[in-house]
Amino acid sequence: MRGHPARERHCGGARRIGLCRPKRESRRGDGKLSARFEAWRAFWAPVHGWLGRFDALPRLTLLAAAAGFVVGIVIVLFRAALALAAELLHGHGPDGFEELPPALHLLLPIVGAFALGIAFNRLPADEQRLGVVHVMERLARHRARMSWRDAWRQFYGAVIGLAAGLSGGREGPAVHLGAAASSLLGSTFRQSTSNLRTLVACGSAAAIAASFNTPLAGVVFAMEVVLMEYTIVGFVPVIVATVASTVVSRSVFGADAAFDVPETSLRSLLEVPYIALAGVAVGVLGGLFIRAVKMFAGLQRLPFWIRATAAGALTGCVALVAPAALGIGYDTVNEALHGNLAWTALLVILVAKTIAASACVGVGLPVGMIGPTLMIGALAGGLLGEIGNAAAPEHASEPALYVMLGMAAMMAAVLQAPLAALAAVLELTANPNVILPAMLVVVGAMLVVSEVFKQRSVFLETLERLGIRYPPE
Repeated sequence: MRGHPARERHCGGARRIGLCRPKRESRRGDGKLSARFEAWRAFWAPVHGWLGRFDALPRLTLLAAAAGFVVGIVIVLFRAALALAAELLHGHGPDGFEELPPALHLLLPIVGAFALGIAFNRLPADEQRLGVVHVMERLARHRARMSWRDAWRQFYGAVIGLAAGLSGGREGPAVHLGAAASSLLGSTFRQSTSNLRTLVACGSAAAIAASFNTPLAGVVFAMEVVLMEYTIVGFVPVIVATVASTVVSRSVFGADAAFDVPETSLRSLLEVPYIALAGVAVGVLGGLFIRAVKMFAGLQRLPFWIRATAAGALTGCVALVAPAALGIGYDTVNEALHGNLAWTALLVILVAKTIAASACVGVGLPVGMIGPTLMIGALAGGLLGEIGNAAAPEHASEPALYVMLGMAAMMAAVLQAPLAALAAVLELTANPNVILPAMLVVVGAMLVVSEVFKQRSVFLETLERLGIRYPPE
């Protein structure tokens, strides 16, 4: 049998005298690679055969359980690496920036942002986008198949950025890492695209649960934000993965929630009109935050290292006034929950955090958006609680209630995820009495963002700017 005509004409007599070899023979390592591939396939063949004995849903549920354990381990390693990097960099944890000297408040975020800008500058634009938006993009364009290289960039990028004080959260990076781990596990077992989508949701839910110790909120977040659909077939694997990751996380970090929430409840039904007004106020703040993120995202024409360094410089400048705006900021949320911040401190940190977080997230630094959303909502809620207590001290509830309501309202407004916000409030407070006012404040905030500001979820707004239709049809 003769070869390709063009190749025959090119080689001609050279092949007859041994000067032109076939393409396969020119690769010296083909034999070794083939042997390794066959050994790998032989190793996994019994596992594939064992899984093949189960029906579709039980098989997917077993994979989801395995994915949950893997994601739990990944999140534990991520949190440990972040704590270690912060300790090595400035001697404090990821939330200890207030104790640093003012010079470091300015220099740390600039140096961290510049380092990430140089590391990510030569990457294509689609490889610079990480976090939840990256996960949704892979679902829409790449059949839920994710790359370990992007996951590795997310890992070290978030560790460097958050340890250096860039204003962001760890939950967005955690969702990326969890979704990637689950997708790679599914690809190893040659799962279909529909099963990979479910496994990506499993990884996202498991990551949220392991970060916040809120398994129910993780499940709802994956269905409401990532998949944007509710199916019985999808719920079972997602729940199993979430339980598995929570078990791993609690075995290392304990069963305590991410925030130290004091006992609180609605004191009087006379507060209901004020709570509705508070929802409107937080909705205005959420709409402004989304627009600020979009404004900074409009700087895409500049080289990435310039955008990143500018965001770091802006973060450092506002940190000179409010050091609490640096990093994750969960210590500040706990201070607000216990009423340890005056209204002036709440206002200054609120403005500083909004500016710094919108800049870092908007330019595309590898930090999360969920954490800043919760902190901004907590500060706004604490401020509204102080105002309510000053106006009607005999009827107003403790500021801690308004802090929790502000977190729920801001999360629901910015992410357009009301059920996830309500589930988070319920799990964080362990108090069902909070649900009634939370439902009211969430509705008000969402209506303001969607109807007054005409904004959708910040993730969907970013995907629309990239020309991606979501959810994929």
